[in-house]
Amino acid sequence: MKFFIDTANLDEIAEAKSWGCLAGVTTNPSLYAKTGGKLADFEPHMLKIAELCEGLPVSAESTATTAEGMIEEGKRLAALAPNIVVKLPVCEAGLAACRALADAGVRVNMTLVFSPTQALMAANAGARYISPFVGRFDDIAEDGISQLDNVVTCIKNYDWTGKNVDDTVEIITASVRTPNHVTQAALLGADIATVPMAALKKCLHHPLTDQGLASFEADWQKVVAQA
Repeated sequence: MKFFIDTANLDEIAEAKSWGCLAGVTTNPSLYAKTGGKLADFEPHMLKIAELCEGLPVSAESTATTAEGMIEEGKRLAALAPNIVVKLPVCEAGLAACRALADAGVRVNMTLVFSPTQALMAANAGARYISPFVGRFDDIAEDGISQLDNVVTCIKNYDWTGKNVDDTVEIITASVRTPNHVTQAALLGADIATVPMAALKKCLHHPLTDQGLASFEADWQKVVAQA
């Protein structure tokens, strides 16, 4: 399973990329707002992320509310850099825009997916990536992992050749809150987990690893002291 980072913060992206295991970036309007960015700087900021992650897919989300607006904005975003993927919400307008963009050779990440039927419709509309949410189910005391399981099973039941730009559909586990979400997604066979920086660091660290490193360092200092 591949790791994406879910952020629009350039410093976080650079740090995660330096670890050597980053395979992509996802952003959304809320994440961009957290950077303090202005409307006029949105597209230049997406370009900065794309350049920082050259060769890795970077999802930039359209904020339009009509199919026509999504198509126009999607083409403009995709033209910024070859690795930009246009992110669209699952809705009537989003599906129509997805089909048009896919037919024009633009990769689409369909987001805000909460059901297998939404995922199947997105795949049929040409989505290259489908982003089912996990954590938001947990927020309302439902099981997000079981919902993800249903999406993974449904999508992987079928061959999506010819439906989209790259003849494949990858599932991005989104709204990830904990390392357990990542583990369960990998066990289910999800292709990607997009993880915020705080959760990504939790995936990396473990108290026994930290304890072991401290022990090794303490013992090595004893060796150095005898030199």
